[in-house]
Amino acid sequence: MEQALTIADLKERARRRVPKMFFEYADSGAWTEGTYRANEEDFHKIKLRQRVLVDMSNRSLETEMIGEKVSMPVALAPTGFTGMQHADGEMLAAQAAEEFGVPFTLSTMSICSIEDVRSVTTKPFWFQLYVMQDKDFVYNLIDRAKAAGCSALVLTLDLQILGQRHKDIRNGLSAPPRFTPKHLWQMATRPFWCLDMLGTKRHTFGNIVGHAKGVTDLSSLSSWTSEQFDPQLSWKDIEWIRDRWGGKLILKGILDEEDARMSLGSGADAIIVSNHGGRQLDGAASSIDMLPRIVDAVGDKMEVHLDGGIRSGQDVLKAICYGAKGTYIGRPFLYGLGAGGKAGVRRALEIIRKELDVTMALCGERDIKNLSRKNLLGDA
Repeated sequence: MEQALTIADLKERARRRVPKMFFEYADSGAWTEGTYRANEEDFHKIKLRQRVLVDMSNRSLETEMIGEKVSMPVALAPTGFTGMQHADGEMLAAQAAEEFGVPFTLSTMSICSIEDVRSVTTKPFWFQLYVMQDKDFVYNLIDRAKAAGCSALVLTLDLQILGQRHKDIRNGLSAPPRFTPKHLWQMATRPFWCLDMLGTKRHTFGNIVGHAKGVTDLSSLSSWTSEQFDPQLSWKDIEWIRDRWGGKLILKGILDEEDARMSLGSGADAIIVSNHGGRQLDGAASSIDMLPRIVDAVGDKMEVHLDGGIRSGQDVLKAICYGAKGTYIGRPFLYGLGAGGKAGVRRALEIIRKELDVTMALCGERDIKNLSRKNLLGDA
């Protein structure tokens, strides 16, 4: 893993190791993938101010996200199918994040269950909630997250209707995978992935199978998930979710100043500027393009985080300069996981930390809490 110097290096290793249908699930967006590409490309348009002859010793990346101390302002984003990038993927990623001192967020659509992740961690992790039409299932998910000691609930707002992702349809994506000749060939060409998968019993959505009514096999799971996302989800639902949860609440999927202002009355502790990694509304603005506008819209009344497009520590620094109090990485840690399991996730975090630290120093700053728009060209 030490030979991987960039997130792009980990991506190529994952491409060679993970079956095509699961690699492309992580590495794809909706429709033309224009927003998916913009999430990355728009970071490159932001230029940094280089400063010299300043004391660069005793640097610190430590800060807080929703009151929790973090070794750097980076959390592992909630991602579906994580356990299909590598056997027991969510469990391994959660352990790597805990050891590194950053938050891990478990997705509702995870392969390893809430209880699985709790069994291999010693500190609280965060749980991401999708609101389904089966409200008893949602109540149960919230209660299970509370019982596991999760310290924050991340409520995703932008998946009431599923955006079309052409690669997933063409690949016939499912968990567990269907055993068609195409899928068998994909798996046969990835022998190390297969060997790892043979060593685990976790091959389907652990938070759903055995917990949702009537979901017992691949067929019933497929029909349940395609019908369950709630198209009627609205601002009024946040109140009962917040009351049922009773802990720290983060709203994920804010991409408009008006929605950001509306979130101020929701009782949430933070919002995440996100377009679902370019996997929902193709043609929407990139997350980093909307970040400064949303920070300006809410001022200091609510903590603002950013998700989408981060591929380096420099990207993290740019988001912090624009006012984000924290950032999320999804694909970077998935690439690391696919490339090398827990060690790969740790390597992804090490890469980002080193890039963030060196960039901050060359911008003339020693404490990440001091970063602001003054560190960006044209924003001083």
